[in-house]
Amino acid sequence: MGKRYTLVKAGRKGQDIGADMLEHLFGSKTRVKLMTLFLNKPDEAYFIRELTRKIDTQINAVRREIENLSRLGMLIEIEESAGGNSKRPGLKRKYYKINPQFVLLGEIQALMTKSHLLLEKSLDREIASIGDVSYLAFMGVFLGKQAPVDLIIVGTVDAEKLKQIIHKAEKDLDLEINFTCLTAQEYSYRQEIADKFLLSVLASPKCVAIDRANAPVEKV
Repeated sequence: MGKRYTLVKAGRKGQDIGADMLEHLFGSKTRVKLMTLFLNKPDEAYFIRELTRKIDTQINAVRREIENLSRLGMLIEIEESAGGNSKRPGLKRKYYKINPQFVLLGEIQALMTKSHLLLEKSLDREIASIGDVSYLAFMGVFLGKQAPVDLIIVGTVDAEKLKQIIHKAEKDLDLEINFTCLTAQEYSYRQEIADKFLLSVLASPKCVAIDRANAPVEKV
């Protein structure tokens, strides 16, 4: 059985160009990392030490920014109910999650999405430079929407360089990027057999950066 939580308090309502922009706007790299994590998993609740591990930041900096975001009303503080599966019987651990009633939530989500789109502009050029790419599209975390993958590439690329590019983007965005790379032959074969995975990818909302494969596109 999953954890149950009790609301404790809520605040008041009221080359990586994308990440650099957010850091300048919000004034703290730690704050941007936390906001990105919470906004990408709005239903998840995290405790302080868990957050320090997830964003690889010192605990004092995480505490400070959690307090700031809670005061702004973006986060709510909750704690495990007595019936939850606590690893520390008798103690109630405090958790934090997105406040769905925060009045600026939609605007901040849109800003985060736009910052990801800015990163795409450099990503597509980097990926295109390491091989022969006939189709490349961004979806999922880049658009703030659910999708089978976040990035699909069709073509022949240097696998090691691609891993390095994706790893850097993951570090810049503080996100895990799920991607698939198919050769032109694999892509054609999967189309011919109506491969369910490929069809689900092509049917997902996306931002197409390169299209020389005549892939059907679902508009965002």
